[in-house]
Amino acid sequence: MRISTITGLSILLLAGAARAQDAPRDFCADRPGKGSPPCVMDRGRFQAELGVADAAFSRGGGASVDDVTYGGLELRLGLTDRVEGQLAWNAYEHVRAKDRASGQASVADGVGDLTAAVRWSLKNPGGDGVSLAVQPFVSAPVGSDGIGSGAWEGGVVVPVSLPLNGAWSLSLSPQIDARADSDGSGRHAGFGGAIGVGRSFGPVSLGAELWADRDLDPGGHVTQASFDLTAAWQPPAVRDLQLDLSAYAGLNSDTPDLELVVGVAKRF
Repeated sequence: MRISTITGLSILLLAGAARAQDAPRDFCADRPGKGSPPCVMDRGRFQAELGVADAAFSRGGGASVDDVTYGGLELRLGLTDRVEGQLAWNAYEHVRAKDRASGQASVADGVGDLTAAVRWSLKNPGGDGVSLAVQPFVSAPVGSDGIGSGAWEGGVVVPVSLPLNGAWSLSLSPQIDARADSDGSGRHAGFGGAIGVGRSFGPVSLGAELWADRDLDPGGHVTQASFDLTAAWQPPAVRDLQLDLSAYAGLNSDTPDLELVVGVAKRF
């Protein structure tokens, strides 16, 4: 009886360990914010993230520009325990630029380019603790005239997250790209990234980040920067669902004055 009891306890312990090992990772979305998290989807798990609306407004230099995107879709699939694949595409973008002195306006609209990426976790793929990943990506020029870049582009992001005291965390996502020249003659380098802090309050997560980007186009170098506030809510009554809001405030004249974003993410 003693042997049977020990054997039974051993089986229960092994079964519990197996269930713990098979437990899904914490829900982790790329949304909201401009940075990229280092977390990777569980093998075989699928996640869809949708930017329902993204509106950026610029006023300055005698002109106004309204840039609104609907249906910014990102699909994520866990390929292995440490690698996930991603596809991202904007279903519709509308850009209206107006010269306030003459009253003349120009409009461009249509679909965006298609971006494919692979995120490979180098440490803690679940995003817990100190987490590090590398994410190369490439964009195919399938976008409409005036919306897409018109050329193949690519780059790499290195997402990092660090736990701070309590429920606070620090995130970094440096990035370097090869971008199309504005005159279509070749490609040039661009670099930037986001650094932010976040805190969870039960099902609600709040964050603040600084984002900057330097574009080394031969036709004229451009630097953009913004201060961003984000909020995300995971409804306790619905598994693997997140709703989010973001507000980005431009910090110089080359950055949209204000950008507002609302979106949703669902894991399957």
